[in-house]
Amino acid sequence: MSLTIRLHHVNSTVTQTHATTTIKKKSQLSTKFHSKPTYYSNPLAPLAFSRKKMQSFSSTVKSSLIEPDGGSLVDLVVPENQRALKITEAQAMPKVKLTKIDLEWLHVISEGWASPLKGFMREDEYLQSLHFNCLRMKDGSLVNMSLPIVLAIDDAVKGGIGGSSSVALVGPNGDLVATLSSIEIYKHNKEERIARTWGTTAPGLPYVEEVITPAGNWLVGGDLEVINPIKYNDGLDNYRLSPQQLRKEFDRRQADAVFAFQLRNPVHNGHALLMNDTRKRLLDMGYKNPILLLHPLGGFTKADDVPLDVRMEQHSKVLEDGVLDPETTIVAIFPSPMHYAGPTEVQWHAKARINAGANFYIVGRDPAGMAHPTEKRDLYDPDHGKKVLSMAPGLEKLNILPFRVAAYDTVA
Repeated sequence: MSLTIRLHHVNSTVTQTHATTTIKKKSQLSTKFHSKPTYYSNPLAPLAFSRKKMQSFSSTVKSSLIEPDGGSLVDLVVPENQRALKITEAQAMPKVKLTKIDLEWLHVISEGWASPLKGFMREDEYLQSLHFNCLRMKDGSLVNMSLPIVLAIDDAVKGGIGGSSSVALVGPNGDLVATLSSIEIYKHNKEERIARTWGTTAPGLPYVEEVITPAGNWLVGGDLEVINPIKYNDGLDNYRLSPQQLRKEFDRRQADAVFAFQLRNPVHNGHALLMNDTRKRLLDMGYKNPILLLHPLGGFTKADDVPLDVRMEQHSKVLEDGVLDPETTIVAIFPSPMHYAGPTEVQWHAKARINAGANFYIVGRDPAGMAHPTEKRDLYDPDHGKKVLSMAPGLEKLNILPFRVAAYDTVA
C-alpha cells in the first residue's frame, strides 16, 4: 500500500523545545495484508500492562483527569433485568425505522460519547447546536456540541405517530433497538442545517448526499432508552470500547495523562513519529505514564477512504511490530459517522474524547476536512481546525496538542 505523508508545520503549545524532527525514507510500516483479515479476539489482551514499571508510584494514579461533560457519563442502555418489559412496551408504540447511519448515532448517544445529551435532539438543543456549537446547562455552564445529532422522519411516519408521546426505534434489519419518549416533532430545514454545518451548500458533500438530502422533512427528538448494547457482528466489536470501558482501562494502566489521536485512514510513518513524539513531550513535562488512545473513526466514511476492517488490521500490525508501544497504547473504534465538516466537526471529535477520559487531543492539518467538492482547493483553511479548538466554548478543559514539524531529510 502506497501512503503519502502530507504534514504541515505548526508551532507546538506543549513545550518550548524546538528539536528538528526527521522521518526515514524507508517505511517502517510496510505491511502485507492478508486476504482474510485477522484480529485480536480481545484488543486489550495483547496490550497487558507491565506492573513492574509502575512500582515507583506510591499509590494508584486515577485517570479521572477530566470530568465528562455535564459531570456524569450518560449510559442509556436498559439494564438486562428490565429489557423484557421494555420490549413489551415498545411493541405497542408507533414504529420509526432507522437507517444504518441513524443506528450509528444511536450507538454514539447510548454510550455517552455525546454526554450530557440523553437522546436525539429536541428543537431547543438542535438550535443551540446549529447556531452556537454548544449547549447551555441548567447551571449556566456551556458544553460543546458542534454537530446536531438528530433523527429525521418523513410525512408518512409523522402521520403514523399521530399524538403518541413515545415511539419505538427499529433497526435497518427490522429488529427493535430502542424507544424514544416525551417526543417532540419539528421542521427539518435542510438548507439551513447544511449551510451552517458545512459553511457551503455546494453539491457533492458526502454526508449531505448520503444522509440529509434523502431524509424526511421532520425531525423527532426525545429521551432515548436502548434495549440492548449495539453490536455490528463484523469481527470488530471487541474494539468498540465505550467511554466507561476506556476510563476503566486508563485507570487499570495507572495513566496520569491520556492523549487521543483520531484517524480515518491507516497510520503512516509521519503519524507514528508524531504520536511517539507527543508521548516524549508529555514525559518531558513531568508526566510519568501518558497513555495514547489511537482512536480511528468507525462510522460512515466517504467511498474513497480506506475501509474500517483494513484500517484495524493495519493498526493491530503497528502494535505487533512495535512501531507504537502496546504497553502505552490503546486501539479502539470511535463509532461516530463522519461529516467532513472541518472546524465545526473537529470540535465534536475533541468533545467526545473528553467524555472518554482524554485530557489531551492531538490535532493536525485540516482536521475533518476534505477537498472542495466542485473546485480544486481545500474546502477549509488547513490551520483553522487547531485555531478553533483552542478557543471553542466548552472545550477549555481540554489540552490541544498541535502537530510539530515533520519532514523528509533527503540527505540523511
